[in-house]
Amino acid sequence: MIYTDTRDSSVKVDFKTAVLNGMNSKTGGLYIPVDFPRLSDSILKNPNEPSFRSVALEMAKPYCEGEIPDADLDAIIQDAYPFISKLNQVDPITYVLELFHGPTCAFKDFGARFMARVMSYFNRENKDNLHILVATSGDTGSAVGSAFHNVPGIDVTILYPEGKISPLQEKQLSTFTGNVRALKVNGTFDDCQRLVKTAFTDAELRNKFRLSSANSINISRLLPQGFYYMYASLLAKSKSWVSNKLEDPAIIVTVPSGNFGNLTSGLIAKKMGAPITGFVAATNSNRTIPDWIATGKYDARPSVETYANAMDVGAPSNYERIAAMYSLEEVRDLFASYWLDNDGIIESIKDCNKKTGYIIDPHGAVAWKAWDDIRNGKLEEIMNGAKFDYTKPGLTTNVPSWAKEVVNKNAVGIILETADPAKFGATVKQAIGRAPVIPERLQKVMQLEDRAIPMQNDYNQFKDWLMANL
Repeated sequence: MIYTDTRDSSVKVDFKTAVLNGMNSKTGGLYIPVDFPRLSDSILKNPNEPSFRSVALEMAKPYCEGEIPDADLDAIIQDAYPFISKLNQVDPITYVLELFHGPTCAFKDFGARFMARVMSYFNRENKDNLHILVATSGDTGSAVGSAFHNVPGIDVTILYPEGKISPLQEKQLSTFTGNVRALKVNGTFDDCQRLVKTAFTDAELRNKFRLSSANSINISRLLPQGFYYMYASLLAKSKSWVSNKLEDPAIIVTVPSGNFGNLTSGLIAKKMGAPITGFVAATNSNRTIPDWIATGKYDARPSVETYANAMDVGAPSNYERIAAMYSLEEVRDLFASYWLDNDGIIESIKDCNKKTGYIIDPHGAVAWKAWDDIRNGKLEEIMNGAKFDYTKPGLTTNVPSWAKEVVNKNAVGIILETADPAKFGATVKQAIGRAPVIPERLQKVMQLEDRAIPMQNDYNQFKDWLMANL
């Protein structure tokens, strides 16, 4: 497979180069495959329930072809996924795809564990360490730190915005030892991301160190997130007649979105044949992408703090990939977009629990509210000419191609639940009056010593620290 650059289509590199470089240091662009091969009908049209790891292997093969033999790739996948995603039906036409059954209780485990093993595979013959720099708005850092902890030949530096993530999330980041360290930055996630991106384009640093990324800007973290889209949509399809009495329902996936890597992974899965009809891009008050869909103008801005902190991103990196894959009109045809403020998040957690008994986290709550509004008439209002104010919480007023499927009651929804609600216990308790049960693996983390290093939002200070400590 050949990979090109979102900013320079003449760039052609192999998978190893794309993975180990993270992004193109010359252009600042992100790597993207030149092609998205469709899976065989033996997988896509198999009436039986799919196997997650078999789906993962078949999806990964074309992107690693000629660089990782199939047997080695299978070993990577088997080692990366002792857990799988779980599709939980909460009402007749709604599924919650639980992505928090990995070691750090967040969806980032799916991408990070695959990426760590691929990087280790490609790095095995190098004498010099590979240095991973990663910015996190909550769950990325802990997943990356866990995935790379004690991996030989690889060091990890995690940047997170001090005071802007939940206490449990911070514990997961600040307690690593050995080859993983965390910097708590006096700023926002966007500031952390800017520091990392600047480092990647710093010629002096690149000449001194081998640097790579572990955010969703790295293609080896983005591609494996597509595994659960393919798996879940095939599973929902195979269960549809028994579960919702629909012969061939349109499948609409609602994705809590911050840096928009997760949604981009869904787009890749769809291009590879996943039976997904459309997407809902659901975010919080950091509504950069919904505003772009509503107005046609992409306007990156400073992020604002919300209860759904992993989506506190004002300048989403993966906008570049989405814009490289689709025109704006194609995006409007494929996506509905939706945003919710803090009050709406609390109400949505409460509403989901009241209607279904399910306890959902703040990020999944935005997706729940988006899907619940869409299926209960809001999309039909737009089809009938209603014009919603895109600066207010709710839907933007584009009509996606799948709108009639929803209105005609021939659609089911898959909501992505990206983190265990226990990671946001105080917010959940505020909404429903009780805190969710904390998994044992998270309870253990709370007893560990904090080791995070304070850092100002200043690139020169950050560079000096890297030069002195890598």
